[in-house]
Amino acid sequence: MTYKISDKTAQSLIDELDELLEEERALLKRGDLSGLEELLARKESVFDQLREFENLEQDVLDEMQNKINRNQGLLKSAMQGIKAVANRLQQMRKVRTGLDVYDQRGRRSCYSTNGALKLEKRA
Repeated sequence: MTYKISDKTAQSLIDELDELLEEERALLKRGDLSGLEELLARKESVFDQLREFENLEQDVLDEMQNKINRNQGLLKSAMQGIKAVANRLQQMRKVRTGLDVYDQRGRRSCYSTNGALKLEKRA
């Protein structure tokens, strides 16, 4: 997408930032988090160069901010998914060592497992 900015250098930086934000979105939607680190370095470089310009049009900045917010939402969702997986793996490890259950009176009973548990996968 091309934005109208009088300075061609600023315009090229805005275009580059737009491309980076679209690339970041594509990575997040694919779940390819490994590419984000390199992309972050490139985004920071563009941001540093854009700071040198004082007369950037507000509507252009607003459009970039909207894309940044969109990508942050995707990143937040990805992080929540990673946390959910980590919690589930922790629960599965805990079950391997034993199982805590409560009776009708609220008393806890611990059952330890001897040997390896077998995980059954069902379709």
